[in-house]
Amino acid sequence: MAVSTDATEVGMVLEARGISKSFPGVKALDDVSLTVRRGRLHALLGENGAGKSTLMNILAGVFPADSGEILLEGRRVSFRNPREAREAGIAIIFQELNLIPHLTVAQNMFLGREPLTRTGLIDDARMNRDAAEWLRRLKLEVSPQTLMSGLRVGQQQVVEIARALSMRARVIIMDEPTSAITEQEVAVLHELIHQLKRDGVAIIYITHKLDELPLIADEFTVMRDGRYVGSQAANAASHDDIVRMMVGRDLSEMFSRTHAEPGAEVLRVASLHLTHPERAGDFAVRDVSLHLRRGEVLGVFGLMGAGRTELLETLFGQHPKRAKGKITVDGREVWFQNARQAIDAGVVLAPEDRKREGLVLSLSVAANTSLACIGKTERLGLLDAARENELASGYVTRLHTKTPSVHQLVRNLSGGNQQKVVLSKWLATQPKVLLLDEPTRGIDINAKKEIYALMDELIASGLGVVMVSSELPEILAVADRIIVMSEGRKTAEFTRAEANEENIMKAALPKN
Repeated sequence: MAVSTDATEVGMVLEARGISKSFPGVKALDDVSLTVRRGRLHALLGENGAGKSTLMNILAGVFPADSGEILLEGRRVSFRNPREAREAGIAIIFQELNLIPHLTVAQNMFLGREPLTRTGLIDDARMNRDAAEWLRRLKLEVSPQTLMSGLRVGQQQVVEIARALSMRARVIIMDEPTSAITEQEVAVLHELIHQLKRDGVAIIYITHKLDELPLIADEFTVMRDGRYVGSQAANAASHDDIVRMMVGRDLSEMFSRTHAEPGAEVLRVASLHLTHPERAGDFAVRDVSLHLRRGEVLGVFGLMGAGRTELLETLFGQHPKRAKGKITVDGREVWFQNARQAIDAGVVLAPEDRKREGLVLSLSVAANTSLACIGKTERLGLLDAARENELASGYVTRLHTKTPSVHQLVRNLSGGNQQKVVLSKWLATQPKVLLLDEPTRGIDINAKKEIYALMDELIASGLGVVMVSSELPEILAVADRIIVMSEGRKTAEFTRAEANEENIMKAALPKN
């Protein structure tokens, strides 16, 4: 690690000056600067593809900048790898979990820096004690000896945070740390962030959740298309001001819907039950009934654990042996034994976890698009690449998917464009009912607007949509009717005119 000394600015702990970085065919960063101060949280905002993660990877030593300089407490630094950055006091929590499933929680937390006994062996007892203390601070009630594979995604995210905090870094970079954790875990993280700031730790925080800023941020910087747009104090800009900086235009009509009279009923569900996978005698979904018409959006709202995802999965044929009830599609009673039967009947599901359940990341845009309707791309029983490419190209154009070509691996696309590929895959099957589970989670504001515009187009064509969302403004703006779930039950149903945040939240809260 090369180091040179310069005079330090009061309070400044980390500064990036004029950072540029190019990859083959793409200029990811163009003369970007950032200043982070001791004991303050600096939010880094921008659409997917704005260059935020690239800048953070440079600061964390993942790869070098092409030009520009980095100063740490006034000294010029140059990191050859992430270990050098960590040793200098910069820790990063990556958006994609970077954990080893067959190791324990403690082993993951201290991987590569395990405490040793006097004889040079790994001191497991001390490592477990230290891990337990960090888990206690984060209020994660799991044993440090638990295998990582046994934890939920949200719990794994908390372990990532604990690992970074245990390094006692002067600068902690958090790349969307709340994207996969529960509301309770988010509250714990926010509380810990305030403690870290009191302890003088500087935090860089990438997020799409603008409602987090008043709670934790001191200042923010906006990036767009790899360039620096501007920085302000967090309390000096409104939500709309920030959105305009991020996208370069006013998105006051972001949630616009073309409302028309819905058509004939396309889906009816009566007394649907789904037994709980772990609690004998309990239900994940209990006696839920609903109906959906063509050209209509039925919103489903509920708090964590309300049974929303389980409801959609059951409608998609994923739990046939644990479920009972009556499902009618286009006037015909059905009971799906698997997802293939649901697809053939015109019912499709875009899952919440698009990377794990909605896509094959190692395949191309074209291969993913044709995955659910492979028969359309066959000739004489063999895959016809020209047909597959033609099918995918049509949906790339229709959905405005940003990809160099249909041959691009899906893992290389931004979150919003990955979601468009998921939707392309299902639209290629020509469905009657589209089940959407958190369709805009983890994607940037402009990509959200494009998803809403696509939904508007699909609804106008007569498609019926059932949409689960945790964002009240979104569901209030997009849905024609809203059902609310709590602890597996349907607790209320509202028309568009009846629904407001107060009555929806009242219905969503558990009664006991």
